[in-house]
Amino acid sequence: MGFEQGLSGLEASTQNLAVIGNNVANASTVGFKSSQALFADVYANSLTGAGSNQVGIGVQVQSVEQQFTQGNITSSSNPLDIAINGGGFYQMSNNGTISYTRNGQFQIDKNGFIINAQGDRLQGYSATAAGVLQTGAPTDLQINTANIAPQATSKIGAVQNLDARDTIPATTPFSATDPTTYNNSSSIKIYDSLGDPHVLQTYYVKTGPTAAAPAGTEGTWSVYATLDNTEVSGTTPATPVGTLTFNASGAIDTTATTVPFVLNNLNVTTGAISPLGSNLAAGGISLDFTGTTQYGAAFATTAMPQDGFTSGQLSGFSASADGTIVGSYTNGESKTLGQIALANFTDPNGLQNLGNNEWAATSTSGTPLVGVPGTGNLGVLQASATEDSNVDLTSQLVNMITAQEDYQANSQTIKTENELLQVLVTLR
Repeated sequence: MGFEQGLSGLEASTQNLAVIGNNVANASTVGFKSSQALFADVYANSLTGAGSNQVGIGVQVQSVEQQFTQGNITSSSNPLDIAINGGGFYQMSNNGTISYTRNGQFQIDKNGFIINAQGDRLQGYSATAAGVLQTGAPTDLQINTANIAPQATSKIGAVQNLDARDTIPATTPFSATDPTTYNNSSSIKIYDSLGDPHVLQTYYVKTGPTAAAPAGTEGTWSVYATLDNTEVSGTTPATPVGTLTFNASGAIDTTATTVPFVLNNLNVTTGAISPLGSNLAAGGISLDFTGTTQYGAAFATTAMPQDGFTSGQLSGFSASADGTIVGSYTNGESKTLGQIALANFTDPNGLQNLGNNEWAATSTSGTPLVGVPGTGNLGVLQASATEDSNVDLTSQLVNMITAQEDYQANSQTIKTENELLQVLVTLR
């Protein structure tokens, strides 16, 4: 009789409808991966071996496999919403028990750990107080919300053009308060080790060429400096902190000029300079004029960077494509706070579904291959974005109609078998 075939068909159709219903229910679940029921026919074992008249005894659901295809990326306003574009899973730790997810909706707990909605901690590579990433096994990612400490200025770069057409000032000696004693000046804000700002002003006095200048010398300039309007050399008259000599091409003559200049005389204890005294960067401040030129054009400062800054509070952070989390501070500085790690598997379909958009590794899935986003077969990350469910509602609704027809067809075989049985029972 064919009841068993019809019953197996009803059971398989019911499971198929359950899979489809689960897909439809999670059409809006972030990071959800749709599933598909795979069927296989069933035959009874033959005592006499294979025959040409074998009739199957029904169908069974061989497996339910998830489809790990990419979902659409949708922007959000939360910087801790991070989507994976490509392969890989986030590693999450629940007191040391590792699970894997594609749901990148994260938040920070009271201790600064990055967690998901279940409280599991995101895994990655930590960073030192100086912002250096630590290699090795991934650990719980924790955002350090402490203020960034100030840094005393130790290096200043000065890329400028000194006008070759300028003449030697007629008034001597140099005086910062007398503009007729120098040709040009520029200023920059620097910081001591406590983060206090100070203004360093540099002055440029053309001193050559003279009749006694070596052949090929096209210009010499004396550089003076003041800090907070106080001359730094501490001598009267002031002495330059260095001399720039240019060759016929307008570049610095490196055989006659040694750069950078080192401003050790900033470490004084009088006047307005005293706050910088004991807090000056060790070794003084390096004033580097590499790249400075002397052309027949107006004086101009192209760049004058310095490496000091005052203290600052963490104002925000974001994740880059390679998972690096960079914090932004109120003093305009930024620092690496950590890096997210991703894991992938040889056979993702072998993962055990734990619910809550999380999976566990199994012997079938293989050992997790952990690495930096964007390397190997791992995808890249996109901050302020989420990965939508990969459920295609149109195809799922069509599949639902097909599954419903399958169910009705199998029920019809049972009805037909029942009618045949009734005929046999009523035979006389």
